[in-house]
Amino acid sequence: MAEAPRKRIVVGMDGSEESVQALRMAARLADLLGCRIETLIVWEYPAMLATPFPTTEFSPRVEAENALAEAVDAAFADTEVPDGLTRQAVAGQPARVLMEASRGAEMLVVGNRGRGGFAGLLLGSVSTAVAAHAYCPVLIARPHRD
Repeated sequence: MAEAPRKRIVVGMDGSEESVQALRMAARLADLLGCRIETLIVWEYPAMLATPFPTTEFSPRVEAENALAEAVDAAFADTEVPDGLTRQAVAGQPARVLMEASRGAEMLVVGNRGRGGFAGLLLGSVSTAVAAHAYCPVLIARPHRD
């Protein structure tokens, strides 16, 4: 008999401290629930790249992959990276990509604030959108404050 696919927790990453905290929380939950972790960073092409001209030095995908690698390293600086953790960089609109990734997931975990917007707001636009529209429960992680 085939083994059932392992449950998954999707973690939306953007390289911010909030997303690093979200990944740490997801790792604790994944261990308790027997889930694997899928980290996902979403990038959009800058508008300037819509016009054709040579751009050999700038690659949004590479920038996103590097930001994701650095965030994963920061989250697990004092411990081992969980077995089965996957990393994926996807082009698109962040809230939409994360909502689609939430299909079939046990949980979607995101930070309360990303890199943009207004620092005084409780939730960012992506965390607000996925909390309202994801296909699974959503955990919105806040960094520890002293």
